[in-house]
Amino acid sequence: MTATLPNTCPELGIEVPVARIDHELRLLWEQDEARTNASLINLVVYSEEPGSLVRNSEMIRNLTREHACRAILVEIDREQTEPSLRAWITAHCHLAHGRKSVCSEQIAFHLTGRVTGRFRNTVFAHLNSDLPLVFWWQGELSDVLTERLVSTMDRLIVDSSSWANSAAAYTLVEESSKLNPDLIIQDHEWTRTWQFRVGVASLFDDPAAAAVVGEIDAIELSYHAGHKNAALMLLAWLAEQAKWKQRARGGRYALESQHGQPISIFLQEMATGPALSLLIIRAGDVTLSVRHLSDCKRIERKIEAPGYEVVSHAPTDPDMPHELVGLQLARGGKNSLFMKILPRFRSMLG
Repeated sequence: MTATLPNTCPELGIEVPVARIDHELRLLWEQDEARTNASLINLVVYSEEPGSLVRNSEMIRNLTREHACRAILVEIDREQTEPSLRAWITAHCHLAHGRKSVCSEQIAFHLTGRVTGRFRNTVFAHLNSDLPLVFWWQGELSDVLTERLVSTMDRLIVDSSSWANSAAAYTLVEESSKLNPDLIIQDHEWTRTWQFRVGVASLFDDPAAAAVVGEIDAIELSYHAGHKNAALMLLAWLAEQAKWKQRARGGRYALESQHGQPISIFLQEMATGPALSLLIIRAGDVTLSVRHLSDCKRIERKIEAPGYEVVSHAPTDPDMPHELVGLQLARGGKNSLFMKILPRFRSMLG
């Protein structure tokens, strides 16, 4: 049996009839003149996991400290066949000079039964039409993700580490987005590689590393068992940036340099630890490494060459879902680099 929401759910705010949502929101703002309603985006958070509404409401509270939005939370119970719809409204406010200053409004929906049409009509009737739509899909994809739904999105945020079959899921995303060529796709797994990519780029700013780019002959990469996609995205990024080619034989990870030199690839799965723990790039007697230090939240970047060693540090990537979304929203842009590596990453998935 799936978990059901209690009769009262104060964590989500005030329960209201769907037809009166806009009216009740106006009353909410009229109650306190100290509050300013601020929204830069529509953020829809969708989940089919029982209990996700309350958890996501807390994440939105944290996210709106830096990113003002109209948040629409949706939880759908696919196992309950009897159709039902409940709605709540609240505002997440943050203090400035001892007073509630900027607030972001939140609407939460819980649906059961057949939902495809009701989901679109109910949820999208409450978007702010003047603002872009960021759609954060949590968990496995389902038939709710249709072309018509995707056509309304400006950004689609997913976490492919939660998918049982990433190759099939990305095919579904591609097929669903045919009506929306401008859709920006953002994957938490790609965001988790950020500091490793920055670390590699900074290492090759050093002349000692830049001199051996064409001599790279081995890659070693250690990753958490639940985050193989992050490791493959990092490997795909390395291959694209270095313009390595796929070897005709040797499997999905068989790569060679522009000059035909084979590159040894060793992937090590770890039962514990961060998403990415170690990247080693070898080029003859020169070794470059980016390591997530286990004793603190730091990334160590190191160049080791005969008679030469240099070490620097950087912060680790965030790991909490709302922190990853916040990072993605803060960077904005078209996410063109991810789209560039996506074909190679998908070929590595098989």
